[in-house]
Parts: sequence; C-alpha cells; structure tokens
Amino acid sequence: MVEIPATIKDIAKYTGLSIATISKYLNGGNVLEKNRILIEEAIKALDFEVNEIARGLRTNKTMTIGVLIPVFEVFFNTIVSSLENVLLETGYSVIVCDYRDNEKLEKERLDFLYKKRVDALVIVPTYLKGNDIRKIIKRDIPIVAVDRPIEDFECDTILVNNFEVSYKAVERLIILGHRKIGIICGPQNIYTAQERLNGYLKAHNDYGITVYKDYIKFGEYHNMESGYKSMIELLNNPEPPSAVFVTNYEMTLGAIIAINEKDIKVPDELSIIGFDNLEMAKIVKPSLSLVVQPMEEIGETVANLLLRRLKGEKNDFPLRKKLDAQVLIRSSIKNIG
Repeated sequence: MVEIPATIKDIAKYTGLSIATISKYLNGGNVLEKNRILIEEAIKALDFEVNEIARGLRTNKTMTIGVLIPVFEVFFNTIVSSLENVLLETGYSVIVCDYRDNEKLEKERLDFLYKKRVDALVIVPTYLKGNDIRKIIKRDIPIVAVDRPIEDFECDTILVNNFEVSYKAVERLIILGHRKIGIICGPQNIYTAQERLNGYLKAHNDYGITVYKDYIKFGEYHNMESGYKSMIELLNNPEPPSAVFVTNYEMTLGAIIAINEKDIKVPDELSIIGFDNLEMAKIVKPSLSLVVQPMEEIGETVANLLLRRLKGEKNDFPLRKKLDAQVLIRSSIKNIG
C-alpha cells in the first residue's frame, strides 16, 4: 500500500493554524514564535516534505547558494565548510564548483551555477572580470567575492590583510638580522600574490635593505612541485638566502621537501616562514613558523553577509572588508644579528 504524503492541510489540522500562516512559514516568511514551534513539530510528526521545486517557482527562491572556487584544497575547503555551517541553520544549501584554475572552465562553472537559479553567488575569481559576469548574470542576486576582488565589478568583497601580514613576516626576519631573504610567491596575475610580494618589498624598502631579484621566485598556488623547484633554485644560488618566506600552503610543502632533500638544517642553516595549516606546523621538526589565515572567520563572515543581503539589507553595499591573518613564530627561524 502506497503511503499518501502529508499536505499543508494536514499540518493545518494538526496545529489548528490557518493554511495562510503555514504557507507563509514554508515560504520563508516570519510567523509568531509559538506558531513556528507548532509548525515544526507538525512537520516532524507528519514527515512532511517541502516540494523545493514548486516552492522555488512560487517564491523565485531555491534556497541554494552557489560557490565557485579555483580548486578543492585546505584553504578553500575550510572556508566552504564554515560558510555551509552557518547557512544550513537558516535552511540554505550550498552548491560548490571548482574550475581547476582553468579560465574557460571558470566561466562555464559560473554559467552552470547561475542556470541552477541559485539565490546568491560566492566567487573566488582568477580570470573573471566584470564583463564576464555581466554577460552571464542577468538577475539581481547578491554576489560576494572572496580572497580576491573582481576587476571592474561592484560587489561585496571579503579579503585578508595579505600586504600587512606579509610585511610583518618579513619584518620579523629583518629584525632577527636577516638581510638575504628569499620569497616564493604565487602567480603574478593573482591579487593575493601581488599583495604578499608588495609587503615583502615594502619591508625591505622601509629598512633600507637591498632587494635581490634572484631571491624572488614565482610558483603556482596549487602546485607543490612549484614550491619544490623554487626552493631548489634559491638553495642553489651562489649566495643562497639566509631566510625564505613561502606564501602558500602547497608551495610550503614543496619547499620543505626540497630542504629535506638538500639536508639543510632548519633554522641553523636556513630560517623559513610558511603559510597556513597549523597541523602541518606541528608535524614538521623543528616546528614551523607560519602565516595563518582566518579561514573559519572568512566563511562565517561571508555567510552572515549573504544572509543580510538576501533579506534586502544594502545600507553598507558594496562592503569591502579585510580580515586579519596572523604571524605565528615557532622554532624555524633564527636570530643571526
């Protein structure tokens, strides 16, 4: 015997409330707290299932948020998880797409998410520009750029203080007497890589220290091998640096492999500051000094901002907010002054 699914009328009968009140609640409207409790109790007791497709057609809402990231890796995964934790409490679900650092795929994935009629978009852009987004996005939906701004496009943007924290990391090495400081940067076309390099350069300039071009290497953010190759090049320099700042997690892993392969003793022969992942810092011996980004805070900030925008709150639009990363000093750097 086929069981007949519960309907709104069944909930009305169970609770004694009007169909209008129940419909208002199911469509995301505000109802009295005592009525909300009654309705949720009835939904559970009657095993009522909301038809999300039908509700989406009525309300023009799908209760989904689209998230577009370059790759699935620790930094972005943690942000998405934190974002999802906040949104789930309000009934929203998340559709996540990665575009594998591919320009064509980035636009295709954005188009895919938009055609899923998501209520809002979270974008970590690499190649996307304002014109690309305007060609695809025809509805007025909230868009939040994360980690990097979108060129020529006005939207909310949540960033990290990349310039300032890079400056602080390099300044700490300078204070400890280091004058030959290498840096392994990300791709030159990416905003975060530019900011981290600029912080490195500004610290040198402020302290009157010569910048050696041979000590500046450019790798790929999501490629451990590029960190390895860059570190090998630095170590093979006729006058190798006494300290190296690696500006991304995957490149940090590659750099550590190169140091171990070369049998370089840290910090006696080389001081190093890496990027992200506290668990890695505990495993590596001696314990690794790190720049740590507020990944969970980024996700929570984006989620709460989206919820405000979805309610129509635009008094502070477009919001551009920088969150603070921290320099955690461990045993991997040495005073040589």
